[in-house]
Amino acid sequence: MTTSQLATLFVDDQTLPWESVAEGVKRKIMTYDANLMMVKVAFETGGVGAPHSHMHTQMSYVASGVFSITIADETRIIQQGDVFYVPSNVWHGAVCEEAGVLVDVFTPMREDFVNQ
Repeated sequence: MTTSQLATLFVDDQTLPWESVAEGVKRKIMTYDANLMMVKVAFETGGVGAPHSHMHTQMSYVASGVFSITIADETRIIQQGDVFYVPSNVWHGAVCEEAGVLVDVFTPMREDFVNQ
């Protein structure tokens, strides 16, 4: 993400590049500031968001598709229109059951996403 995209008031999705993050998974950072970040993540069917944890609080909106989401010891199937919440430092992961897109919001922003 370039400096000009940092804290942009309006974002044109079509101008942002996708970044491959795993087989069948790609993301684009929509916009952010030091306190908040929005990221769009597209999954092909079978794509996996490997189990992980981070210090950031996360909320995710299912824009499309069907996902098996695990947070701590609980797994649920969620679909378009659903939301999930991940507290700071809690293990979580995703398996895409039907191709779709998650919109992730993090606080504070994910410095590791922009400093790669």
